[in-house]
Amino acid sequence: MSLRICILETDVLRPELVDQYQGYGQMFERLFSRQPIAAQFSIYNVMHGVYPADDEHFDAYLVTGSKADSFGSEPWIQTLKTYLLQRFELGDKLLGICFGHQLLALLLGGKSERATQGWGVGTHRYTLAPAAPWMTPAINDLTLLISHQDQVTALPDNATVIASSEFCPFAAYHINHQVLCFQGHPEFIHDYSRALLEIRQQALGEVIYTNGVASLEHEHQGVTVAEWMMRFVAHRL
Repeated sequence: MSLRICILETDVLRPELVDQYQGYGQMFERLFSRQPIAAQFSIYNVMHGVYPADDEHFDAYLVTGSKADSFGSEPWIQTLKTYLLQRFELGDKLLGICFGHQLLALLLGGKSERATQGWGVGTHRYTLAPAAPWMTPAINDLTLLISHQDQVTALPDNATVIASSEFCPFAAYHINHQVLCFQGHPEFIHDYSRALLEIRQQALGEVIYTNGVASLEHEHQGVTVAEWMMRFVAHRL
C-alpha cells in the first residue's frame, strides 16, 4: 500500500534558492523518497489559495514551514486554520513542521509566539521521551536542522511531548494517533541551512551566525523523522 500525503505548502522560497531547491513541497518529496515506506504526494500552495478538491482523499495532511508567523493575521493563514480545524474534526491525520507545528498547536488550544530565547539556527539536539510504537528506527536522542524565531510556548491539553531541549521545551509533540509535529526541519539539508544562514547573517548577529555555521559540522536525523512520520500515518489506518 502506498500512502497518499497532501502537502500544504505555506511559503515560497527566496528567489536565489528556487533554482536549486524549487520549494518546500519538493524538498519533502526528496526527503520521503529516502525512507522505506511507499508514499505518493500532492502539493498545494495554500499561501496562494490552492487547496485539494473536496472529493480528494488523503491519508494525511502535512503543513510545511514558512517565513510567516503562525499567530499572524494574514487572510491566507486564517483560511488555512479553518481548513485544518475541519480536517481535524473529520478525524484526518495532520503533520506539522516548524510553522505547521506552531499553527496546529495554536489551533488546537495551545500557544505559539515570538520566542524570548531568540533565533534557533543550524543543528540542534533534543532529548527524546520514551518511544511510541511508530518511532522506529529507535534512536537515543534527536538531532535536526532548525531555523526559527517563534516557538510553541503552551501545548494543547491532550498533547504529549516527544522531543525537548532547554532552548526549545516543546520541540515535538503528538496528539493521540492524529497529530504529529516537529519544530525542526527534517526536509532541510546542510547546504540549504548554510544558504539561509548567509542570507540572514546580518539579522542574526555575528555570534548566532558563527555558532550556527559551526553546528553544521554535525549530522542530522531528518530521514529518521521522515520514517517516523510515515509510520505514524500508517499506524491504525
